[in-house]
Amino acid sequence: MSAAHSPAGAETCDVREALDLITDKWSLYIISNLGGGPRRFNELKRVVSGVTQRMLTVSLRRLERDGVIIRTVHELMPPRVSYRLTPLGSSLLQAAAPLIAWSSSHISDIADARASYDRDSSRSVDIA
Repeated sequence: MSAAHSPAGAETCDVREALDLITDKWSLYIISNLGGGPRRFNELKRVVSGVTQRMLTVSLRRLERDGVIIRTVHELMPPRVSYRLTPLGSSLLQAAAPLIAWSSSHISDIADARASYDRDSSRSVDIA
């Protein structure tokens, strides 16, 4: 069914699902680390700081299911597995590159703002 013929709100749900792909905690970090070429699981575990082995596995499976990465099993002893971006994943990285660059260049500004906010003890808790 095309977007023009979809029920009201269905397109919004589809867009939300696509955005979920990049708004989880680890996906963009993983995708950006695969931008330089294929990596093995343990390489990704080292460079994606803070991710647990389980969360990396879950994230990689999700990205593979969504067509963003390809998992390749190399028939060696012991067997090796590597991950690489698909053309869809490469286009996602290209689209996200400005956001990644902005994040890198403003991380200290964000840390400063958070520290300033946390020091201000006059803030009250908003109750909805």
